[in-house]
Amino acid sequence: MAIVGVPIEIAVLTFVLAFVGGMIPIRGSIKDNEEALRRLTGIAAGILLASAMLVVIPEGFELAMGEGELGPLVLGGAILAGFLLMLVLEGSGIGHAVHEEHHDHAEEHGHGHIHHQAAPWMLVLGLSLHSAADGLAIGSAAAGASEAVTALVAFAVVSHKVPAAFSLGVFALHERDQRKDAIRDVLLFALATPVMIMVSFYALQDVEVQTVALAMLFAAGTFLYVATVDTLPDIHNPETGRQALKHILLGAAILGAILIGADAAGLIERGY
Repeated sequence: MAIVGVPIEIAVLTFVLAFVGGMIPIRGSIKDNEEALRRLTGIAAGILLASAMLVVIPEGFELAMGEGELGPLVLGGAILAGFLLMLVLEGSGIGHAVHEEHHDHAEEHGHGHIHHQAAPWMLVLGLSLHSAADGLAIGSAAAGASEAVTALVAFAVVSHKVPAAFSLGVFALHERDQRKDAIRDVLLFALATPVMIMVSFYALQDVEVQTVALAMLFAAGTFLYVATVDTLPDIHNPETGRQALKHILLGAAILGAILIGADAAGLIERGY
């Protein structure tokens, strides 16, 4: 199994983008940003969805079948496990529902937003756990796939990081009594992905290829959950549904075009 270089640059990039994205609403004005955030979230969701379907899942299947065999129930079960984990966390109040929280803030223009039964720190923890799953996707790709595949997965994660961090910043700004607590929330979220990138990269160095494949498929399941849940509220809203659909399709087309171009240029090759 060929190993790409230690993904330090990707880890640093994800931290910087997440922290800056989360600090924008805390340090600046948040008004007039709702439409831009919806657009960015939709495009990022499309990129994330395409990444799961066109890159992470196929690569995970290829890795799993390259040495030995894992049954379809095991491979599909890994994807389902990632999806269900996010679903269980969301249903338990430890989710990443700050996206919807932000939409409600903007629509109500006041404090009439959703008050979750869970404490704010539980929602921050849930979003950070998803952020860690992003790190697992990048770290496992770096441990078992080519540099091009790792770059594509990282691109999908990074594109989603800014709107997610921005939503967290808005949430923290409204829910926390002190600005330093909001900054702490953003910092925790920003650190989750790079830390998990490095942990998973080194943890998967000496394990079987199938284990790396299952880790990638598990992360793909979390991608699928987040890409759909982030955009379903807007899709179901008759006022925003058509625009949201366009943004999702645009995001998927962007990654598809990059993937086709990279493949045509011979940049995508199996790293195992």
